[in-house]
Order: sequence, then C-alpha cells, then structure tokens
Amino acid sequence: MVPITPVLKHKLLKIMNNIRVPLVSAPAALRWLALCVTTGLSCASLSVHAQLTLGGSPVSPDEILEEKIEESVEESVEEQVAENVADAVQDRIEDTVDESVLTLGGSAIEQKVEESVEEAVEESVEEAIADTVEDLLEESVAETITQDVEDSVEESVENAVQEVVEDSLEATLEENVEQVVESSVEDNVESNVEDMVEETVEEDLAANLEQDLEGSLEQSVEDKVEQSVELQVVDAVEEQLESEIDEILEGIESNFEIDEGRIQKDQWLVMAEPEVFDKLAEEGYLFATVTDLPGMGMRLAEVAAPSSFDIGEVRQGVIDVVGKDSAEVDLNHIYTAGAPVDVEAQEGISPRAAISFPADIDEMSLRIGMIDSRVDVTHPALSSARIKSRSFATEGADMPAFHGTAIASIIAADAADYRGLAPHAEVYAAAVFENDEERGEIASTVSLVRALDWLITSGVDVVNVSLAGPPNRLLETALDRAGDKGVMVLAAAGNGGPVAQPMYPAAYDSVVAVTAVDRAGRVFRLANRGNYLDIAAPGVSLLHAKAGGGYSASSGTSFAVPFATTAAARLRKMQPGSDALETLYLSAEDLGPPGRDEIYGYGLLRPASS
Repeated sequence: MVPITPVLKHKLLKIMNNIRVPLVSAPAALRWLALCVTTGLSCASLSVHAQLTLGGSPVSPDEILEEKIEESVEESVEEQVAENVADAVQDRIEDTVDESVLTLGGSAIEQKVEESVEEAVEESVEEAIADTVEDLLEESVAETITQDVEDSVEESVENAVQEVVEDSLEATLEENVEQVVESSVEDNVESNVEDMVEETVEEDLAANLEQDLEGSLEQSVEDKVEQSVELQVVDAVEEQLESEIDEILEGIESNFEIDEGRIQKDQWLVMAEPEVFDKLAEEGYLFATVTDLPGMGMRLAEVAAPSSFDIGEVRQGVIDVVGKDSAEVDLNHIYTAGAPVDVEAQEGISPRAAISFPADIDEMSLRIGMIDSRVDVTHPALSSARIKSRSFATEGADMPAFHGTAIASIIAADAADYRGLAPHAEVYAAAVFENDEERGEIASTVSLVRALDWLITSGVDVVNVSLAGPPNRLLETALDRAGDKGVMVLAAAGNGGPVAQPMYPAAYDSVVAVTAVDRAGRVFRLANRGNYLDIAAPGVSLLHAKAGGGYSASSGTSFAVPFATTAAARLRKMQPGSDALETLYLSAEDLGPPGRDEIYGYGLLRPASS
C-alpha cells in the first residue's frame, strides 16, 4: 500500500478548506472524501506514470500532482466518484461517529468526531489510494510494459524484418546483378566472338573466293577462249571444206556429161523465201514462172536457159547476190517409179496376209499422204475408200494410173474381196507422174516439191513416196521443211540392184528408206543396198488393185513402202509426240548381220509388236 505523503495530505486539506464545505454534513463530507480518493488515485496513477516515463528528464511528483488535481477537480468531480469507495467511507464514518458519541459528549464529541473523521478519512483515503494506486500501478506498469514490449517487439521485428529484407534484397540484387552481368558479358563475348569469327571467316572466304574466282575465271576464260578458237577454227575449216567440196562437185558436174534423160532440158530452178526473190528482182533477175509454197514458207521459180548454160555459174551468180544458204539453185531433175516386176495374180499375196497388224487399225482414221501417179478411184476396191486426189503434173499431160492405184489399194482398199491395211484411212493422193514417149512414166522436181507442199498444208502425218532418182538441192530442202513441220516422209530404196548408187529422196537423212523382202524374209533381188537403208517390209509378189479393174501382183521396193507408212501413221495416231521411228526400229525383227546393216537396215517391220 502506497503511503500518503505529507505533501499530498496538505494538498488534500487545502482543497477542502478552499471549497469550504462543513465536515458535519455527511453527504458533503462523503462527496469530498470521494473526490479526494478519486483525485488521489488519479494523482497516484499520474505520479507512477510520470516516474515510469521513458526518455527525457524526470518531473517532480508534487508539481504534476498539483496540476492534475486542479484540472481533475474542475473538469470531472462527479464523473469520477467511485460508488464503492463512497459507501465504504460512509460506513466507516458512521461507525466511528457512533463510537465517539457514545464515549464523549458536547463539543468534545464534535472535536473528537472531527479528529476521528479526519483520521478515518486519512486512513480510508490512504488505504483506498494505496489499493487503487497499486491496482493502477500494476495496470499502468503492465500496460506500459506491454506497450514497451510491443514497441520493442515491433521494433525488433521491424529491425529483423528490415535486416532480413535488406539481406534478401542484397542477396537477390547481388544474384540478379551477377546473372545480368554474366549474361551481358556472355552475350557481349558471344556477340564479339561471333562478329570476330564472322568477320574473319568472311575475310578468309572472300580472300579464298577471290583467289578461287580469279583462278577459275582465268581457267574458264582460257578454256572458253580455247574452245571459241577451236570452234572458230573448226567452223572455218568446215566452211572452207564445204566450199572446196562444192567447187569440186560443181567441177565434176560441169566436166561430166549430164544425163539428159534425168533432167528437163534448157531449164533451171530457184527456191528461196519470198524476201530473197525481192532482192534478186532488185538485181535484175526476172522469173517467168513463180509458184508460192505456203506449207514451206517459200517460193519456187522456173527459169528458161540456153542449151549451153552452166548451172554452176548460175548458182554462183545467185549466191553472190543473196549469200550462201539463202537460196537453192539446181536443175529440174526427173524421177521414175521403177519398172515393177509383174507376176501372175494368182500367185500374189494380199497385204493383210503378208504382214500382221493389230486389229485396232481397222477403225483408225489415219491421215496418210502419197506422192505417186494418178489413182483410179473408180476401181471397186477403192470406190468406197476415202481418197482425195490432186494433180501436179504438167497441164494436159497424159497421166498414168497403174502405180498410184496399186499403192492406194495396199493402204486403203475396202472391198469385200480385197481389203487394204487401213480401210478407214484418209488418203491424200498427189499425182506427179506423166507419160513421156521416150522415158516412160516420169515426175519432175517441180511436181514433187509442189506436191509435198500441198500434203504439208493438208495436215497429213506421214507421206508415202514410191519413186527414186538423182539428188536435188531443192528437193532436199523441201524434205527438210516437211520434217520441221512434223511430217514424216518414207520412200522406196530403189530397184537398181545390189551395186547401184544410192537413190533419192530415200538416201536423204530426213527420209526413211524402205527396202523389200519376200515372205521368207529374203531381200528383193533388185533392191538397192547401202548404209542409208532403214527398214524392210513385204514387197515381193504383192497382190494389188489394177487401174481399170481387176487385180495384179508386182514386186519392188516401192510396194514395200505402204506397209512402213501405215505402221508409222498408226503409232503417231496412238502416241502423239512420241518417237514413232524409234518404236518401229526397236520392234523390228533383226535380219542378216546383227544390228543395222546395208541390206535390211534395222530389220523386218513388225507392226503387231509396236
């Protein structure tokens, strides 16, 4: 229990005297005592609190007490009276008064009561204040300690958290910075190394490439220069050789007597593109007869000449004007169908019996051209055939029909008693032969060239040529133009015998040369031989329609050509764009010496295998 100090006691009495409330009034005394107790409790609490104040200099308890008592009395006397204290004081006073009244009397009693009251009040106040102060002190200390502990804990926690956070941040920052630095350094190093490597590699590559390129270019230039020089030398040599050969041939042609039976006398021919003729006209060349050749894109001129003219000089004159290879100049040569070897009709072999064709050919609409004599389309075997004829012989000439009728029947006859190889074929028959009193059935270069141009414009796939004769520059050029237009030309090898010279047009590279064999595969005894032969087909004792009616049997290379022509037309119909010739050659039956030879070419035609 906290004792009431003299100072505190003095202050309490002073307050009571100042207020001037009589002590004999019990209620008033009780109120003042309660006030004092309450004030004392508050002051004690404040005093303890002031003495426990942390930080700064300590303040005098008397000063604080006086100040606080005055403020408390003035502001909250009735509000802070404790009911339990007042009751206890009242009971104590009543007991004391009663005891005093019984013992003393009169004024002495009053004085004694006053002293007793005073002592009782002091004791009660002291006890109440002591209890209250002790409770308040405990509470205050507990609160203060709690607050201090809380503050201390909070501060410690804050400090600890701050340290942990700082440490964590520092570690994290250090780690992040380290990683960033390492990554940055690695990136920079990699980038720098990569740049340095790329730069070094580029420089090395550039240097190596430059060296290689220089060496390669030098070598390439040297090689190209060498090749170019070689080509120029070769071209120059070839041109020189060609020129010399032409001169030699022209000299031979001039020195040797020309077979007048093979030319049209007092005439020479020029064939070239239209603009060449314009240039010749500007130089004074006049041509009486000029024929346009639309299928070839050329023109053909016939020029009359004195009997003593030199074709070599004429050719050179034209070349001097238009240049080499711009025009073809030659004689108007004569071609024949060859004298067929006739046999008895009853011994003849029908086309379908001579060789086997696939069954699909019966319904095929093949487009086949032929250059031969006139065709007797009134023959029963040909009356229903699809044949279009056109004459290219001299106007008014007597035109034979034997050979043309025979070839047309082998290809396209369609009768009950006789059928050709392709009954539904469209045949374009160009008649070029005419009868000559001295030379028999003949055809000229002019008629052949014009006929070939018509067949090109008619859109045929193949052309059957059953005639032979000498070489001719114009005819060779016309055949080349036909090949350029996609038209295949097949021709008879010739019936001059085993030692005969090559016959034309079969001997030209652009033409397929066909020889004849019998049923046993033996070559026709009068067939030409040579390295220009390509393929063999049946051509001995073949049964065919005869102009004027009836049938006949003949032998010769010209009768073998229709078999190869029909087979080629079928392949081109079935396989457009393919190499029909290669297929024919590969499927041929090899006869004679292995491989291609001068007797059978690639062998015997086998259409059923192609």
